[in-house]
Formats: sequence, structure tokens, C-alpha cells
Amino acid sequence: MTTKLLSFALGATVSVAALAGNGFSDEQQPLYLCATAPIERRVDDLMSRMTLREKVNQLQNRYAGEDFRGLFGDDGIGTVHEMNLSAEDCAIRYKNMQSYLLQQTRLGIPALTCAEGIQGIIQNGCTLYPHALAQGATWNPELIKRMTMAAGDEAMQIGIHQILSPVLDLGRELRWGRVEETFGEDPFLVAEMATAFVNGYQHHPSITCTPKHFVAHGTPQGGLNCAEVKGGPRDLWSLYLYPFKKVIERTHPQAVMSCYSAYDGVPVTASHYYMTEVLRDSLGFDGYVYSDWGAVERLKDVHHAVATREEAARIALMAGVDLDIDDSYQSLVEQVEQGLVSMVDIDRAVRRILSVKFRLGLFDTSLETEPFHMVRNHKMAREVANESAILLQNNGILPLDTRQCRRIAVIGPNADCAVMGDYSWTSEDSREGVTLLQGISEATKGKCQVSYARGCDWWSQDTTQIAQAVAIAQQSDVAVVAIGTRSTYLGRDPKKSTSGEGFDLSAIELPGVQQRLLEAVKATGKPMVVVLISGKPLAIPWVKENVDALLVQWYAGEEQGHAAADILLGRVNPSGRLNVSFPRSTGTLPCYYNYNITERENPWDKAGDINEPGRRYVFDSPEPLWCFGEGMSYTTFEYSDMNLSTDTLNRCDTLDVCVTVRNTGLRDGKEVVQLYVRDLVSSVATPKQQLRAFQKVDVKAGQTCRVTLRLPIDELALYNEKMQRVVEPGDFELQVGSSAGRIHLRKMITVR
Repeated sequence: MTTKLLSFALGATVSVAALAGNGFSDEQQPLYLCATAPIERRVDDLMSRMTLREKVNQLQNRYAGEDFRGLFGDDGIGTVHEMNLSAEDCAIRYKNMQSYLLQQTRLGIPALTCAEGIQGIIQNGCTLYPHALAQGATWNPELIKRMTMAAGDEAMQIGIHQILSPVLDLGRELRWGRVEETFGEDPFLVAEMATAFVNGYQHHPSITCTPKHFVAHGTPQGGLNCAEVKGGPRDLWSLYLYPFKKVIERTHPQAVMSCYSAYDGVPVTASHYYMTEVLRDSLGFDGYVYSDWGAVERLKDVHHAVATREEAARIALMAGVDLDIDDSYQSLVEQVEQGLVSMVDIDRAVRRILSVKFRLGLFDTSLETEPFHMVRNHKMAREVANESAILLQNNGILPLDTRQCRRIAVIGPNADCAVMGDYSWTSEDSREGVTLLQGISEATKGKCQVSYARGCDWWSQDTTQIAQAVAIAQQSDVAVVAIGTRSTYLGRDPKKSTSGEGFDLSAIELPGVQQRLLEAVKATGKPMVVVLISGKPLAIPWVKENVDALLVQWYAGEEQGHAAADILLGRVNPSGRLNVSFPRSTGTLPCYYNYNITERENPWDKAGDINEPGRRYVFDSPEPLWCFGEGMSYTTFEYSDMNLSTDTLNRCDTLDVCVTVRNTGLRDGKEVVQLYVRDLVSSVATPKQQLRAFQKVDVKAGQTCRVTLRLPIDELALYNEKMQRVVEPGDFELQVGSSAGRIHLRKMITVR
């Protein structure tokens, strides 16, 4: 694709104060328009001038249509969103909208403009980066920070101030459709990647992120979106709150999105405990809470926690949800007038939202800064795609040698489709990105003959296209077969999605007849490379046992095909690592690596298989096909010389763990050095191992790299029987390796 340059003249720069067409002369300008006054005093002054209806409007969101007077009247609005226009058209829309709010409403209060930004800004024409699951697979926080800095440049050009990302849910329930939106299954990795993600966007002072979905949303019962999440306080604090705590402490986001689900039977959006006592009092959040779509209404319609929508609005507001993006909060004016809602609750929420608007400088910055001039960042999208691809299997066939593989068959339902995932601005079978077929064809032009057959679709039981795929495979030197799932933005009416928001699977084996396609291609006897393009791990034991190579791409963005071709042909050495484990079957779910020892390990039971029944499962094993942290390279690495700064520590200490990594192969490569911790004796159940540090290093062929991993001893804390967070004294094993299942070095430490 060629770089698209967009531009239009926005006109002269005008200050917000001058734009406020509210009858104030320069001498009469109120304190809230004084940029040098303290924010708290500005908020006080503005609120003292607001009517009840103006205040309630600040607690609501509207779609940014063209009829501004019909949408906002004279009262203004809290936030707006737009998810269908092109970047250029949206920039024009927001410019005109803010002009209206500043010039033609009584107090001239600007709106917070919100947009999804999980893999780049959702406006048409913006850069399509790899999805969140792919970002997590890079294990490279600095790269993701640079990615969101670039995405933030595009947001600034459009006039967007609030990014409705990142997702801090854990990808531990693989039937759930939204696994692709997570950074992975591990709370530590999620926290590290999310911190970088937020810092990149918030590098721009007038942008804030919105971590979501608060809290414990990502492991619904049965994998069904919106279903209740089961668990107790220990899981809540050890797992689900861990990323939120870290991200809030490190990045200070000005907004958090509430979830529309329940935890342990309690609808979170209706809970003062979760939304105020935990989020604000315990985690120190000082921004405002933005409800997820439908979160307030579902208190009546789904949870049946209240009898009316008016009551849903009342209980959510009192719980600490400051802004409702649907319609329920429209009833608050009448409820105040009837004495059902206190002005104290209204003012508290309004104060939080206005404070964020002042902190982001919306009252003080120029409405029009410079001409619209956005350039799509293909180079950055390709860099992230290259580092996110995970090579899980290779019998030596990769990288492909075009001198020997003169005829390449490219086959499969995902071979000629650039799958972006949900919350991208593309449509089904979109051509906004580079497909695997395009990538291989371009990279081998003049060297190889590339043939294509779809073979089957990604969802149905139709086998009529398999014969054509077999025919071209028989005529080839190698078959590259692209299988997996499909998803796209829910707001654009996706058809037959097998992943994404609202598209949950009852079984995670390959959908449709994709397995039969693989078996038919295998029967030709030709070498077969499988590229899994998916929004989640699938149960594919046949693939592990039968194919020559397996490359995984978690929806790699607009450069998907180029990145795959780079790796398949050896132009790029793969460096992605698994951030979610692959289960053996649906029945062996859940399959995360950091299980409590009491959950799986039993020295008296032996797993079985189809030939010899056992006891942990009778015909299977709970162990994954490929575990967390795994990933291959075209070179090899050797670990040695593990040294500790000390081996006896106190809770306030930080331990340096140093290891030497040597590239023992013939190619430069990147290795992800991972540090896991195991608490050998604990008063409550603790994980078999828990990731606590990692570092991605680039090591030249034949050279060594000294890697230092920092471990704050406070990270060894657990929640004891009384739910007190303590570091229990005793022995801990430190494990350094290239995955949770490939530990190369071990050391013991003792905590006093």
C-alpha cells in the first residue's frame, strides 16, 4: 500500500477563552477560563455557574453526529465518540463540534472525544497495528510504547483525547471471544505491556488512556461474554487487580472503564466496594469512571439487580460510575428533583470529569493547532508484526529456500485475507492489509511460481473446495496452509465470525472443516508449513504431530502478509514468544501455566492416552501442547553464569539476577530471557511458577550478552488466610529460562 497523505486547512488559531461565545467580556472572564489558576479552583468556579441539567449532561456520552444543536442543545456534553468516519472527516467533525460547544453553549465546556485505540485509532484510514494479543507476544514493552506513541500522533491530528484501551483482562478462558484483546494469560506480563501501551499514548499531554474492564471481566463462566466470573477475594487481588494496580501506580490514567459483568455474584458496575473502595481508596485512582456499553442498563436487563433503569442509573452513580455512555443517566435530572438522587453524588461525578478536562488542557489549548497531515506508519506496523510472530515448530524446512522450493502452494481460508480482529476499522474480507498470499507472491516474484486455493472457508462444513487445494499441493514443492479464526469490529455487522467480542466458542478445536483440509494436504506427501492466523490458541494436537513447521500470528495488522513472508523466507529471524498456552483439547481447559500446585499436581496419578488409560485425565494429559513463553528461532542460545546480588533478603530489598546468554548459532537473533519464581512452602496455595521479570535482548551470532533481571522482593507477596498481603519468610526457587517449560538455570534465595 502507498502512504496516504491527508491535509486540509483548519484556519486561524483561536484560544478557547476567545471562542467561548457566552457573553463574557475580557474583563468579566470567569476564573475557570484562567489558564494559570489552580485546577481545583477552576472546577469550583465552573460548577458554581452550572445548572442541574448542564451537570447531568457532563455525566453522559453522545455519538458525534452532525446536528450539534439537536445533540447538545445549550447544555454541552461530557464525552463523544465516532467510529465510522475516515480520519480526515472525523477531524473536521470534531473541529466543528468543539467550535459549537465552545461558542454556542452557555458555558463553553469542551467535550472529551473518545475512540477505540487497541490496535491503532479506529477511524478509517489510520494505521492498523497488530492486535493486543500480538503486541503481548512481542515481549517487548519499549516497542509497544513506540507503537502507541505513533498511534497517539494520529489521535492528536484527529482531535481525539481519550483512548478506550488497553484491555487488562487475562486471557485464561480460551472459549471467550475477546482473548485477542488481551495481552495474554499472565498478570505480570499484562501489567508490563499495558504500562508501556499507556505511556506511549500518554506521551501526548492531552491524551489519556482508559484501562478496562474493571474488574475480573475476562474469565466468564463457560467462556460466554457477559457471564459471571467466579472467584474469591484471593483471586481478585492476586490475579485480576494486579495489572490495574500496576498500571494505575505507574501511568496515572485519567479514566477507567467499568465492566458489564459480575464477580462472585456482584454486578461490578453497581458495587460501591469495587468502584470506590477498591478502585479509588485501595488502588489510588483519581480520574473518572466511564461505563462500558450497556453496563448500567444491564443492571436491570441482565443482572436483575434493580427493577427499573432509573434505579440502575441511581445505584451506578452512587457506586462510583461517573459517566454512562448509554441513556440511563438522562433520568438523573428528574431523580434529583424528586429527591431520589443527592446533589452530592451528582457534583462528585461532575467534578471528576471536569477535572480531567482541565488536566488534559481542553480549556486552554488552541482549538486549531495545525493543518491535518497524517501519514500512516507502515514501518512501525511491520516492525511490531515481525516481532509478534511465534515459530512453534520447525523440522528444518524453514526458512524456505527459493532455490529448492520453486513452486509454492498457498492454501487455506486465511491465506488471502488480512484478518485484523475486532476493534479495527476494516470490514469482512477487507483489503486494507497485506495478505499472506500477497506477501509471499511479492517476496518471491521472479523466483518462484505461487499457486493459490482456498480449500475451505473458516467456519462451515463445506468440503467442496478441498479437492482443488489438494491438486495444487500435488504440483508444488511445498504447501503453506493458513488456518485459524476470523473476527472484525462488532459495530460493523460482522458475518460468521469465530472470534472477537460476542463470538465465543463452545469448543476450541479448528472450526469448520479446516482439520480435514490439513489432512488432505498432508496425504499428498508434500512438505507442509502451517500458518495459524487466529485470535486465540486452538487445540491442534494433529498439527503438532504432523506438520513440518508451524508459525503463529495473532492478527498481525496491515503488514500481516509481509511479516509472515519475511519469516518464512528467512529475511527476519522470529522472536515472538507465547503469551497464552495451547491446550490439548477443549476438555483440558483451563490451560494457563501459573496454576496452583494443588490444582494439577498429584504424585500418585499418571496421565493417560488413547492407548493406555490413566488417571490425570483417563485419555489425555492436562499439560499444554506448547506452554507459556515458548517460541523458536533460526539460531540457538545457551544460558550460563547465573549470579545473584545476594541470596538472603528482606521484603524491602530488590534482587539483581544476572545471567549470560550466548548466541551459539550462525544468525543474529533476539531471545526473551524469563525469570520465574516458585514459593517452596506457603500457608496458602501459590502458583507452581510465576513470571516476575523478563528482558528481550538482541544477540549477534557467536556473541554473548550479560542480562540483569530485577526482582523486588515485594513481588513474592501472597494474600494469606486473613487476606493480609505478606511476604512469608522462607525459601524461594528462582528459575531462568526461555519459557515456563524450558528452565535452564535455578538458584535458591531465603527471605528473612
